[in-house]
Amino acid sequence: MKNIFDPAVTEEQIRRIRALRADTRPQCGKMNAAQMLAHCSVPYEMVYEQIHPRPNALVRFLLKTFVKKGVVNEKPYPRNSPTAPAFKITDPRDFQREQERLIGYLERTRDRGAASFDGYESNSFGPMTVTEWNNLFYKHLDHHLTQFGV
Repeated sequence: MKNIFDPAVTEEQIRRIRALRADTRPQCGKMNAAQMLAHCSVPYEMVYEQIHPRPNALVRFLLKTFVKKGVVNEKPYPRNSPTAPAFKITDPRDFQREQERLIGYLERTRDRGAASFDGYESNSFGPMTVTEWNNLFYKHLDHHLTQFGV
């Protein structure tokens, strides 16, 4: 798996994001390009914005026990995988705003550096390693950029 904390990988992902157009159609799924960009910003919102409530202890236990491995391992997500409610974007979004917002999150993560994520606590999964954070960030973004053919 590529390392999202590597500046070259971050730039590659930014180029892919910039290759999208508002009318780029997905190969599968229901989101349009602007909604997909907003969806891909959610993991970063959970780290930087604190706008998503932390699940209760029982839900965190269930997520950590049954969901975490599939999210942070190196196996690609299958097409049309289910998504958590916080990640569902159904309202209209401004493409340009969402594109710049996601790029800003990628740059902020690159600048913050991998070391700051070692042991950093996820809202859903508890403390995670740098590798788990990398896999979560990179795999999710790559899945959706591939879905849109970029």
